[in-house]
Amino acid sequence: MAKHSAGILLYRLKDHTLEVFLVHPGGPFWAKKDDEAWSIPKGEFEEEDAQTAAKREFHEETGLYIGGDLLELNPQKQKGGKIVYAWALEGDLDPAEVKSNTFELEWPPRSGKTQAFPEIDKGEWFTVQTALQKINQGQAGLIKELVDKLGPVNKSG
Repeated sequence: MAKHSAGILLYRLKDHTLEVFLVHPGGPFWAKKDDEAWSIPKGEFEEEDAQTAAKREFHEETGLYIGGDLLELNPQKQKGGKIVYAWALEGDLDPAEVKSNTFELEWPPRSGKTQAFPEIDKGEWFTVQTALQKINQGQAGLIKELVDKLGPVNKSG
């Protein structure tokens, strides 16, 4: 059975330009990856409602609470088969205030040593054009759908 993730695509209009907030995964596997490595703040869920999971995951990955009217986006299937459920939300935050939860990993491999790493190591605002280069391509459809739903605004900056 496919795994499921839920998340929030936060967006804002800044100087008449649409920007989206993405996060970069933490840990040693992602340290030197940039293009197609970023994601919406999201995480796996099993029993809870997808929208509730999306809000919880946003908080866990950023340390910040968000609120407002969520705009449902179509689920996206990533290469590995995971289904990503997402909602768009207009809002603003300072990436410098992002503080992620952590996970533990044996590092270096087979060393017997466990280290803690942040689930995300940074968050950043991107124009649509740049975000489409940065985001995991299995989630790019979320940004494209948001652009379609918002209608005519300057999307590139």
